[in-house]
Amino acid sequence: MRGLALVLLSLVALLPGCGFETARDEADDGNSTSVTGVLSGEDVAEGFPRVTGPREFEFPADHGAHPEYRHEWWYVTGNLEGDDGRRFGYQLTFFRFRLVPDEVERRSGLATDQVWMAHLAVTDPAGGRFEHAERLARGAAGLAGAQPEPFRVWLEDWELAGHDGEDVMPMTISAEEDGLSVQLRMQARKPLVLQGDRGYSRKGPDPGNASHYYSWTRLDTEGELTVDGERIAVSGESWMDREWGTSTLTEEQTGWDWLSLQLSDDREIMFYHLRREDGGVDPHSKGLLVETDGAHRVLDLDEVRLRATRYWDSDDGRARYPVAWTLEIPGEDLQLVIEAILDEQELRNGFRYWEGAVDVSGSRAGQEVTGHGYAELTGYAE
Repeated sequence: MRGLALVLLSLVALLPGCGFETARDEADDGNSTSVTGVLSGEDVAEGFPRVTGPREFEFPADHGAHPEYRHEWWYVTGNLEGDDGRRFGYQLTFFRFRLVPDEVERRSGLATDQVWMAHLAVTDPAGGRFEHAERLARGAAGLAGAQPEPFRVWLEDWELAGHDGEDVMPMTISAEEDGLSVQLRMQARKPLVLQGDRGYSRKGPDPGNASHYYSWTRLDTEGELTVDGERIAVSGESWMDREWGTSTLTEEQTGWDWLSLQLSDDREIMFYHLRREDGGVDPHSKGLLVETDGAHRVLDLDEVRLRATRYWDSDDGRARYPVAWTLEIPGEDLQLVIEAILDEQELRNGFRYWEGAVDVSGSRAGQEVTGHGYAELTGYAE
């Protein structure tokens, strides 16, 4: 399947105007595409609709696809435990890309301007293993897609599904590939939250460098994982992000460090640094703090001190990622230490990036705080 995915991605890269050809030029080698390359570029954004300000969300419709925009994703990550206390992290993500802004004549049922990609990953720190898989498909002939009622996102037999109506909970996850699988059921403990300014997440000086973005920050989760053919009953917590737009990043932004943290005091934190070519942090970096009752507020860059304290080098020497951090929010009297549960959690499929489970320890107002979460790191491959 990996070989097929790379062939399909190579074919996509040949299509004019889709942005993948620029991204591949920026890739670290012939087998990977730059994430930031696909999400930036004013030249390839021309003709697509742009996210330029807040809007009223319409549920359940917004749980489904927005095919007119250039890119979109349904992103689920989580930390789980077996009955014996064995730790796991997992990721299942569905990505949709529109290749050209104009409608094209379709002469067959396979013709489409939509390409879908999905990533599955499981981290097993006790076994020292990080397993991942990728699939790609056309958005035609029922191969891949997303619908709001009943809620369903799929690529072949990989699926994220829920119920009719605005509240799609509970949701289920089902994905399997070569002895690796996740079969999970999720129920929201808190309502979804709108990121940024009422769901308008601006990431650059131009109003169009933005996305519509909302999250479920605490999903009670149970089910089964299969790792290397071993089936394990698990339970824990997940986090789901929903985002869509056209040109999210600027040309000067080289990548991001994104963290989602679920703390033992029943609060959640999302925070990201957008990194610039000059080595600085973009002022549009920000985050979100969710209280125990679901109330939430934006965290501006000047409220949060995030610092990397340890790094991991990939075995081919082409990427160096931070894998431990300190995070402080002085206004909340909060000090956290964040550490990857396994250093080697780098995906190397059509895209190359680090996405992995983390542990959290620290204090708030002198009281101990622990937790877990996920980190996503892009733009580090040379």
